[in-house]
Amino acid sequence: MPRRLVVLFAVLVTALLVVPAAFALRVHVRVEGKTQTIYGSAEPSLTVTANALDALDSASAAGEFYYHVTTTSFGPYIDQIGRYVAGASTGWVFKVNGVSPPVGADKVALKDGDHVLWYWATFGPAGGPSTLALRAGPKRNCYRVLSQDDTGKTKAASGARLHVGGRSISARTGSACVGAHRGLVTATLKGAVRSNAIR
Repeated sequence: MPRRLVVLFAVLVTALLVVPAAFALRVHVRVEGKTQTIYGSAEPSLTVTANALDALDSASAAGEFYYHVTTTSFGPYIDQIGRYVAGASTGWVFKVNGVSPPVGADKVALKDGDHVLWYWATFGPAGGPSTLALRAGPKRNCYRVLSQDDTGKTKAASGARLHVGGRSISARTGSACVGAHRGLVTATLKGAVRSNAIR
């Protein structure tokens, strides 16, 4: 084979190996179950191909948990994650960067650095539950708990509780300091989806 063809072949093979990696995204993924966090309390970064459904698939592989997809006239529908199967007023939904998109998970194109949250929800007359977002406060060992609605609008999660090292601390106004601690801090609020975990 002439040298020129060998070089051209090598360039083409290299390009084919690099192109798929160029389309891979790194996004943060968390899956909150009915009674506990299923995957990624600290929202680890995973490699994802394109959309929010791919994000769930990547989390499933990383966390070794089961999920099931049903094909409907509206597109793929997640009817089970872990042990819980969706029912009449309960099911699995998702948010991207705190917002619940008006389309299916396979239609939501992701960007590098996006945050994808899949969670179990019970729906009532007022809709689904709010989701909690935990943020570091202005002082060391202090935290703010935000409640997010489906549009991503936030407000202080008054009455939330912070959890760290077996302790539970009231965040009556949506903020509290926990003192010196080791490990991750999380937040809960009755009727809301658990927060992410941070140090």
